[in-house]
Amino acid sequence: MGLDDDAREYHREEPPGKIEISTTKSTNTQRDLSLAYSPGVAAPCRDIADDADRAYEYTAKGNLVGVVSNGSAVLGLGDIGAQASKPVMEGKGVLFKRFADIDVFDVELDLEDPESIVETVSAMEPTFGGINLEDIKAPECFEIESRLREEMSIPVFHDDQHGTAIISGAALLNAADIVDKDLEDLNIVFSGAGASAIATARFYVSLGARKENIVMCDSDGVITPDREDINEFKAEFANDVPADTLTEAMEGADVFVGLSIGGLVDQEMVASMADDPIIFAMANPDPEIGYEEAKAARDDTVIMATGRSDYPNQVNNVLGFPFIFRGALDVRATEINEEMKRAAAKALADLARKDVPDAVVKAYGDQPLQYGPEYVIPKPLDPRVLFEVAPAVAQAAMDSGSARSELDTDEYEERLEARLGKSREMMRVVLNKAKSDPKRVALAEGTDEKMIRAAYQLQEQGIAYPVLVGNREKINQTAERLGLDFDPEVADPRNGDWDHYADRLYELRRRKGMTKNEAHELIRRDTNYFASVMVEENDADAMLTGLTHHYPSALRPPLQVIGTAPDADYAAGVYMLTFKNRVIFCADATVNLAPDSDVLAEITKHTAELARRFNIEPRAAMLSYSNFGSVKNEGTRKPRDAVKLLHDDPEVDFDVDGEMQADTAVVDDILEGTYEFSDLDDPANVLVFPNLEAGNIGYKLLQRLGGAEAIGPMLVGMDKPVHVLQRGDEVKDIVNLAGVAVVDAQNE
Repeated sequence: MGLDDDAREYHREEPPGKIEISTTKSTNTQRDLSLAYSPGVAAPCRDIADDADRAYEYTAKGNLVGVVSNGSAVLGLGDIGAQASKPVMEGKGVLFKRFADIDVFDVELDLEDPESIVETVSAMEPTFGGINLEDIKAPECFEIESRLREEMSIPVFHDDQHGTAIISGAALLNAADIVDKDLEDLNIVFSGAGASAIATARFYVSLGARKENIVMCDSDGVITPDREDINEFKAEFANDVPADTLTEAMEGADVFVGLSIGGLVDQEMVASMADDPIIFAMANPDPEIGYEEAKAARDDTVIMATGRSDYPNQVNNVLGFPFIFRGALDVRATEINEEMKRAAAKALADLARKDVPDAVVKAYGDQPLQYGPEYVIPKPLDPRVLFEVAPAVAQAAMDSGSARSELDTDEYEERLEARLGKSREMMRVVLNKAKSDPKRVALAEGTDEKMIRAAYQLQEQGIAYPVLVGNREKINQTAERLGLDFDPEVADPRNGDWDHYADRLYELRRRKGMTKNEAHELIRRDTNYFASVMVEENDADAMLTGLTHHYPSALRPPLQVIGTAPDADYAAGVYMLTFKNRVIFCADATVNLAPDSDVLAEITKHTAELARRFNIEPRAAMLSYSNFGSVKNEGTRKPRDAVKLLHDDPEVDFDVDGEMQADTAVVDDILEGTYEFSDLDDPANVLVFPNLEAGNIGYKLLQRLGGAEAIGPMLVGMDKPVHVLQRGDEVKDIVNLAGVAVVDAQNE
């Protein structure tokens, strides 16, 4: 099947469409229903009648946007009517939810008269926290948005006008920076004079471009003051220039902005532009000139952006509207004003200058993404856009006076993290602790590109003081190639006086079969031994390794050199699994093959300590295929005996019970009903598996089939903080584990 048939099947599949209504509160009992509806619902109704702002407290209004259209200008389909526009409006709702966790009702109005649309939409203000106007033709869209902004006290935003303006404005800021030109000096030519083009030209002026330097062309040529066939909106950009056609207007221009139709521009027109031209050919699906054709037209730098995802620099409105509304809603803004739009554009521009996460690179086919002519705006799938744009918009709303509530932007970022998943919320707790007192973290595989990028982020964000272990020249060359503007601390084992490290390694291992020459050789060539001794000698507070090694071989050096803590005989690997409303710690998943009851008890204590570093009060369950003695054999005896050891230990100050089956441990009804005698008052959040095989299988099934996000493995029981990554982990995993290591070191 082709794309059209695939799309039809995608929308037709049960249930039809792309959105649904779901409940956010429990509706399992009669009492739940009496609270949700009659008679309980009367109480919040009375409160809202007394104070309308209580609607934000008691209802979904504050997170609900109306996507409103009359279907008069739908994509490239034109005036197809309100009913036919519904798949597009549902799709808009999907994007709002996917990227910013904003709920949407799509509202298709079978109306043509602007007055009727304004009257209808304004009457819906009690329902929504904001209005996104969509696919309404020009010039009516200008009047409708303007009137609604005047009459409504919630944000009204016509994305077709302002979305492209904001995203391409961000691209323009960076493109001008790359070619070393000032916005106020840019000569800008527009092809197209519809709603999007006019709004974009206005926004460029807001950013610093000069109106007298903007030439706008419609299908009849250059818009000049002597033309009598133009409306008041086009007349705003009428310019008295010695050009009649688009071809003539582009001669010597610094910037071309295409918001018209495909194929209007040829290579000769591009060749006639000024040095290092900026070309935004944004007609969809076919741009005014193709990417390859524009690049091939000249020998100097050509910065090219299109609306397509298969070429660099995609101008996609999804980079804007979800996050702009998120920031506006969260401060209960009365409007989305020019200051808020500029803040969004500048936040996007700044984000493009930062190192790009591995997950984003993978999502776009592992193509290089680094600030420059081929990367002037972030990618739509970059999750950091939420944390950059929404706070910037919220701050601009507060500064400009459109906000009706204030928020702390640092705390706000944590709230936004929580919207993207429990794992991000939990890691924010740890990373904030790390930033309060950063420690030195030795990154044993310091020449690896991911380690270098992680070191940059750790240093830039103030999470840790990274020490890259490896060849200094190679590390510096890689950092320069990646465009990372930092001077990393490097410990180069092959250059420098490290004899004292070799002597210390020999002292520790000479009774284990290691010679002095072997110790010196290991320090020079094996960065895992080098980093282990660095931590053991207190030249670093923590260590990370494992990115390019198998787990057992990466673990061996720190176990031999650093060893387990004085109160520990065993190390263990723990994964933190996060679900929508639950956090589970799984142990042991990486180290101990067949632990006995003593090892299980020790692993439980270490894992409980780890949970508390994430501000989670531990409730531990020793897992088995038996429930509290229902099966008696050697396998079930070990977890049962481990529970007894923990109950008899006066230092254990957390709830623990077992042995029990996995569903018993995590299902409240089973614990409270069938096994009401259990020491666990609530479902367990620390799951201790009976052996390594069960632990590894269990956490991976929960991750893959249960939809959990996994953080780890986190190594517990070591004398000093050491964490062993999984081969192929991403930069964010390195940063997260480094944050955990810093918090470990703070607790030493």
